[in-house]
Amino acid sequence: MKILVLTHEYPPVGGGGGHVAQDIARRLAQHGHEIVLLTSHWGDLPKDEVQDGMRILRVPALRREAFRASFISMAAYIVHGLWACFRLLKEWRPDVIHVHFAVPGGVLAWAFSRLTKIPYILTAHLGDVPGGAPEKTDKWFHWIFPLTHRIWRDAKQVVAVSEFTRRLALKHYDVDIKVIHNGVDLSKLAPAEIVINKPPVIVFAGRFAEQKNPLQIVRSLAQVKDLSWEAVLIGDGHLGDEIKAEVRAHGMEERFVFPGWITPAEVQAWMKKSDILFMPSLSEGLPVVGVQSIASGLALLVSNIGGFADLVDEGKNGFLVDDVEDYAEHLRALLSSPEMLKLMRVVSIEKSQFFALDFIVAQYERLFER
Repeated sequence: MKILVLTHEYPPVGGGGGHVAQDIARRLAQHGHEIVLLTSHWGDLPKDEVQDGMRILRVPALRREAFRASFISMAAYIVHGLWACFRLLKEWRPDVIHVHFAVPGGVLAWAFSRLTKIPYILTAHLGDVPGGAPEKTDKWFHWIFPLTHRIWRDAKQVVAVSEFTRRLALKHYDVDIKVIHNGVDLSKLAPAEIVINKPPVIVFAGRFAEQKNPLQIVRSLAQVKDLSWEAVLIGDGHLGDEIKAEVRAHGMEERFVFPGWITPAEVQAWMKKSDILFMPSLSEGLPVVGVQSIASGLALLVSNIGGFADLVDEGKNGFLVDDVEDYAEHLRALLSSPEMLKLMRVVSIEKSQFFALDFIVAQYERLFER
């Protein structure tokens, strides 16, 4: 089958949604499908290359930061992407379009589909839904929300990455929405055995932005300074300087590592060297880093929002937190009991079987065939 994949974010550009698109497209290519993926150009990345058995086209998008898309960069992706789609059509006609994100990719998929009659499937991440990530997208939805209904309505199928995302979307769009979770390649992540680090390593990965609430990590860890631990904060963003200043204010510089905005393989390497994922996010769909963490056998200490509920069995492989004051209490429990921490890590690996990439991709293949 010939599948055109549209996503304005694709590694090394963007966050978790881009990694989801990458994993699914790669596995589809391994299954023998012809894949052309259209994404945003960034830096000195090739504009046209064959990678992992699929063709990747990168169009100008005026993107200034790898970890954040502006309204202008999204608009540029739509304009240049539509032109690139029609140029592609002269030599290669897809059977179906798989688009990640209702905006901007959904706009491009809808316009191209209307003009060519090629059907599209929309995978919606939390930021696609009004109210899903208010600090990032609410000001955009104020202007574009009336235009998004056609994108959702005309898709042959809408997929949400979590039940929370599905329920929130149904408040705004009267369409059939199927849940297909984000998946990961378990073979690349599962540890040979679980050994608690000495001291235990606490990891965070994501944008240094309000949505991810990384300052809470520093403040909670400051409350357990008397215990032994190390923290790794992976990512970048406009809160970076403020986070490091908070670390200095508590005299914890020697206990924190800031690897920066690194490759997916490097993130996975840090996961394998860690014990606890700490993510006090204010909003999430189904974070890829969360799925990677349970596959890597980490205990989860996360906020009780969004798709985290799909990843955590309360008290068994981690904790879902409603009150920020409880983060320190749970950290103290995990750091004070290596036995409990190890047991939670084992349960995470067991739970990760439900997020195996082959199982996830098989569900998409059935949609494409239909």
